[in-house]
Amino acid sequence: MHNFANSVLWIYIVLLLVGGLIGFFKARSKVSLISSSVFALLLVLTTLHRIFQPAFAQDLANIILAALLVVFAVRLARTKKFMPSGLMLVLTILTLAVRNLFKG
Repeated sequence: MHNFANSVLWIYIVLLLVGGLIGFFKARSKVSLISSSVFALLLVLTTLHRIFQPAFAQDLANIILAALLVVFAVRLARTKKFMPSGLMLVLTILTLAVRNLFKG
């Protein structure tokens, strides 16, 4: 099931980047584009073999996802709008859960 957990993370990475692009094109938010790109790059590094030890990569991905969870929760609390931060909050929770339930 290790492949399933990694597939879920790759889907999350793509959605994170798409969200940053949408934020940039709709609201001209460079911060959205840059932050989504940086977080996505960090998550990509945790999926590539031979960069980190597998246990460290799993822990680092969990830490990055937990940081994103806080970011999206704060944004949702501040804006009170489900889109996009609420959706990303739910997706982050699901990604964290799946990665830790199906780690192999």
